[in-house]
Amino acid sequence: MAPADIAAVALLALLMLYIASVYNTLTTRRHRLQNAFAQIEVQLKRRYDLIPNLLETAKGYLQHERDTLTGVANARSNALQSLQSAAAHPGDRQKIARLGQDEGALDSALGRLHLSLEAYPQLMGSQNMAQLSEELTSTENKVAFARQAFNDAVTHYNLYKHSVPALFFAALLGHRNDAALLQFADTLLIQDAPKVSWQ
Repeated sequence: MAPADIAAVALLALLMLYIASVYNTLTTRRHRLQNAFAQIEVQLKRRYDLIPNLLETAKGYLQHERDTLTGVANARSNALQSLQSAAAHPGDRQKIARLGQDEGALDSALGRLHLSLEAYPQLMGSQNMAQLSEELTSTENKVAFARQAFNDAVTHYNLYKHSVPALFFAALLGHRNDAALLQFADTLLIQDAPKVSWQ
């Protein structure tokens, strides 16, 4: 074999090894974002499991506020369906966006429920309601941490996919679409500076 042929084979072998390395890195990062989404899924399911208990506890006090209870139940159902859809494809932009919208609607419905509950100090003082509220708050904090970890994994995946030379090989290796960040309704509110009035 001529030296030029050996050099060409060696160069081709190096190129193949490099492409394999890019593929492995992309696949690893995609699996990390899928795992990060699985952590969100665990916490959101926990949250969804707590909500029926909260509604059942409050039902006796809020008979005249059926719309509030129904709104929370419907928002929970929609969010659960969106979670299941997003869990099947954790990088899909539309499914992740829909989950964010439905989570925002659920947060809004829960906010209305909490406002209604404040009118019932006996209920708010009960041990069962206090425990449910504490568990729900703790779970919401875990959701926030899991969402941050997922968004970090998405960012790392997308950045690597768009960096040179991975940019040239990503689509060829089956990594065509960017993963989407999970943004809830509070994402936009957090970005706005609070307005302070001294009047």
